[in-house]
Amino acid sequence: LAIACVNVTNLLLARGAQRRGEFAIRNALGARRLRMVRQLITESLLLTFLGGALGILVAEFGVRALIALSPPGLLRASAIRVDATAFAFAIVVTTLIGIVVGLIPALHAYRADLVGSLQLNSRHNVGGQQLTRQALVVAEVALAMVLLVSAGLLMFSLQRLFAIPAGFNASNLLTLRVQTSRRFDTEATRRFFTQSLNAVRQVPGVTAVELTSQLPLSGDVDQYGVHFENDDREVSYSSFRYAVSPGYFEMMEIPLLRGRRLDIQDVAVAPLAAVISASLAKHRFGDQDAIGQRVRLGPSDGPWHTIVGVVGDVKQTSLAASDLHAFYTTPEQWRFGDNTMSLVIRAVGNTANLTPAIRKAIWSVDKDQPIVQVAMMDDLLAASEAQRRFALILFETFGLVALALAGAGIYGVVSYTVTERTREIGVRLALGAERHNVFSLILRQGHKLTLSGIGLG
Repeated sequence: LAIACVNVTNLLLARGAQRRGEFAIRNALGARRLRMVRQLITESLLLTFLGGALGILVAEFGVRALIALSPPGLLRASAIRVDATAFAFAIVVTTLIGIVVGLIPALHAYRADLVGSLQLNSRHNVGGQQLTRQALVVAEVALAMVLLVSAGLLMFSLQRLFAIPAGFNASNLLTLRVQTSRRFDTEATRRFFTQSLNAVRQVPGVTAVELTSQLPLSGDVDQYGVHFENDDREVSYSSFRYAVSPGYFEMMEIPLLRGRRLDIQDVAVAPLAAVISASLAKHRFGDQDAIGQRVRLGPSDGPWHTIVGVVGDVKQTSLAASDLHAFYTTPEQWRFGDNTMSLVIRAVGNTANLTPAIRKAIWSVDKDQPIVQVAMMDDLLAASEAQRRFALILFETFGLVALALAGAGIYGVVSYTVTERTREIGVRLALGAERHNVFSLILRQGHKLTLSGIGLG
């Protein structure tokens, strides 16, 4: 908005300079200066009202376009619209801009030497006005640079964000979230998921399939307090809780750092085993070995699990998140049954093509259990940072509009300067100046303004 205001002010100043002769004649015929100032402000208001009306029309379609580009999780996206409040706000802002923008050229006209404007073929020294116009161009280039640099920094930040390892291999990984009905008890729920797992393994092309109670970067958040045995501080560490089938770590390519992974021996009747993340192990034990230590998840009356392994950290909520504490156990050794579980599948070729066959395999176990979400892991990873991408689109849009406005401002000033110096240029050429020298002279003026604005920005 500031850049647009600077641009319009510049154009009105240039137009006012062209009308110096007209104002001088009006003044000579008896027109008062205040009347001419009022006329200039009225003209400015008319221009800004027309621009504001067109802007509201463009905004109506622009807002719809931005909503279409917005991420699915954007809060109250359906409520974003150009309503009566927005319309009234635009009218008030437009009116204020019209008065302020029109006041600057009006004051120049008020203070100008109107008598001198009629001398020397209506030409006189307007150095002060030229300096004002050039300063305004430098200001708008500086403002445009602020937006462009901000967009560039945001883009660089986003690139670095996506370079952060998620802690697992998301490529060609299909996920399906299955939600069982409440009529199932804990044993029936576990039996259904085990049978579904076995059924999907029989689908031609499937190379690996595992279960997890929550998927990384999918919006799932299942956190508990974790207590360690013999911890004098009696600190509760907030940790993500995962119930995963044996083989989950290998398929997701989550690295094993110490000890062992969960395996098929970790069943309900076996001693309770747990795998924890590297960040949780380091936070509690530092450089000491966590293997063999006992840990309790959730309420203080819960059972103790023995730590059998430490694995790499996995990003759960966002690539930018720093809380990576995680606790893994098998579904059989978790004291509650998870009504919702996700199947994670790798296959030969394009895994997404196997979705119908995988759905059919799950429903062959029980056709009444809904599959509530099907997504490629790559898509979930991209969606987790969708709001940052959307912010980048907004910054890029404003930056490009600012650049276009600044370019128009530079063109307007240089163009008007050339028009003012037409006679001078003609004299230079008549006295033997080369055309490329005159061209360089004009070009240097534009470059000087641009580089000044860039440096200030």
